[in-house]
Amino acid sequence: MISILILVTVIAVVALTERSVEHLPFAVAALLFDAALLLLFVGDLERSILLSGVLAIAIAGISSVKFHHSALKLTVSDLPLAFAGTVPFFVLQYPRMMLGVLAGAVVFIAASSAILLYAAGSPLPIAFRILLLCLALIVFAKASLSQGVRSLRLTLTQGRSFYATFMASLVDPACWRQFGALALSDIASEPLPLREGLPARSACSPDIIVVQHESVFDPRIFDLPVEPSVEAFLSPPDGEFGRLNVDIFGGGSWQTEFSLLTGLSSASFGSSGYYLFQKGAGRFHSSLPRSLASLGYKTSLISSCRRAFLSYDKFYGSIGIDERIFADELPPPFDVRRFEATNSDAVFLDAVIDAYAKRVAHDPTPRFLYALTNFNHGPHNRQLVPPGQFEKERAFAAASFPDAGYAEYYTRLAQTASAWQGLKERLTNSFPGRPVLIVHYGDHQPVLTKQIERQLKLSGDHRRPFRTFYAIEALNIPDFSPGRGADLDIAFLGTVALQRAGIALDPVFATRASLLDDCGDAYFASASERKRRFHRTLVDLGLIDLVPNARQAR
Repeated sequence: MISILILVTVIAVVALTERSVEHLPFAVAALLFDAALLLLFVGDLERSILLSGVLAIAIAGISSVKFHHSALKLTVSDLPLAFAGTVPFFVLQYPRMMLGVLAGAVVFIAASSAILLYAAGSPLPIAFRILLLCLALIVFAKASLSQGVRSLRLTLTQGRSFYATFMASLVDPACWRQFGALALSDIASEPLPLREGLPARSACSPDIIVVQHESVFDPRIFDLPVEPSVEAFLSPPDGEFGRLNVDIFGGGSWQTEFSLLTGLSSASFGSSGYYLFQKGAGRFHSSLPRSLASLGYKTSLISSCRRAFLSYDKFYGSIGIDERIFADELPPPFDVRRFEATNSDAVFLDAVIDAYAKRVAHDPTPRFLYALTNFNHGPHNRQLVPPGQFEKERAFAAASFPDAGYAEYYTRLAQTASAWQGLKERLTNSFPGRPVLIVHYGDHQPVLTKQIERQLKLSGDHRRPFRTFYAIEALNIPDFSPGRGADLDIAFLGTVALQRAGIALDPVFATRASLLDDCGDAYFASASERKRRFHRTLVDLGLIDLVPNARQAR
């Protein structure tokens, strides 16, 4: 009787944490399997059931923390991230959260120890324990085959079924494949024939400047107002603009960079998406810079990070960016140590245009320049904009949403908008006849938007945390049409930039452009069979090496 009462109580607690009737049967089956497995070692039902409940709550708690900071739930393929610098990063960026996790770990250990020491029941024979484990395994395996469990992979952005999602990932081969070679989760068996390349619309090949704004999102996504200067930055009246869907939330900017430059979703590679700059160097042979280089463009990267950051230099070189300049290599008057005190966009963008101007002053060759900023990176509990500057904008933000973190975010955004206006004026005045297409976008939302969403009590939208903005502006390009553009996925932004520049599209980019109607504003989330077949074509042609050295092996 006591065992039954304990089991009912544990199931009720797990049901409260799961908040999903649809996946509760699988969660219960997983709970019983955990209890039966633990029973082998502890010997009695009471402790095994209690320990399985504590374990389920701990998994749900860790998954909830991950969801709050990444908008994605915990799966087994996330476990390697703990050994990839993620934990030290969280300690530095979110010390309060990590203290909470540490406190939770202490509670978990204390509760487990108390159960082991003081909650022992009557021991069961080993043969009976093995029989219960076999029965629980059969029930768990049968529950795992249901359509609802297979669909859990599609609910990673929904704040429910935390325990069930993790347990489902344990029996999902796609999750385990992420530990080895790269694996595309959305790939068909049959290839898609590539379309013929598209010719250029004019003889003019404009420079293409792409700027990624760290942690910048459009406050209007959350129904918060913006001032005219910020509105002109996010939605330029003489440019094309719209919402941008990205694969990440809170961090991992390189995943957005990967998607822009390769035209692929980092999410297609599961947890390997986090490692793509390390595991993917030399394995992606169709890219935006490679396509432009084939048309005679010179390609450059200017990063606000130091050269030693991750595998930036190696990866960018492998996808066709010939010149790679990092913050610790920018010439005076840029001072990297002073810059890193704030990572100011006003300072960095000025250095970017200095470098660009020096290279194009006497060189008519068209250029592709990719610049990566870092100003609005969280946390937002310290003031980076100097006192006395943009105070009106800070007050405007505080009146719109009374939160110090949001006020700091908006103030930095206002400074970026001002620096952006200066960048365009410098380009216009310095090179009055040179055609330039400028693309800029936000790479992901900062963690503070979760708090905004909660406090404003906005209706549930599991895609909202993955929306930022994009804008495309043209200098000296006569046939450019400004106005509200379609909402895009980051995987399509590079292709759209080539279309707006009016230059030729090779067969890969021409085929990717044809997928826009199929996928709309989504890419990974799209169920398009043509997209899956397109991925098969890229693999079959050797443009994606899922296995290291695959090209040499052929």
